[in-house]
Amino acid sequence: MGSIHLFDLSSQQARWLTVRQSVIAANVANANTPGFTASDVTPFEDVFNDASIRLAATDPGHIGIDPLASDQVSVKDGAAWETTHSGNSVSLENEMMKAGEVNRSFSLNSSIVKSFNQMLMASVKG
Repeated sequence: MGSIHLFDLSSQQARWLTVRQSVIAANVANANTPGFTASDVTPFEDVFNDASIRLAATDPGHIGIDPLASDQVSVKDGAAWETTHSGNSVSLENEMMKAGEVNRSFSLNSSIVKSFNQMLMASVKG
């Protein structure tokens, strides 16, 4: 049986969501740091479309680059809602909206995978 690309896609999106959530957490943690600039990761669509097709690693010694690894996803400066006198551009309201978006995306991703898995198991069992 060949690999199922839906599971690969959902795994990649889950890793991207993990990276985005860690960037959001760093922004919230530095909300009162003078001069801190809020950042965000590039949208998943851009990361996924820019990911090149990789060759299969047929030997454990092969080194591959994962385009969605946390050190490979580019972080960009976020669009600041406001900048305080201290130079900090973190808006807690904006970060909480992004965190909610990550939560909804992860829930949708898990639900799709769960439904697809149930359909697959029903077709295999007969």
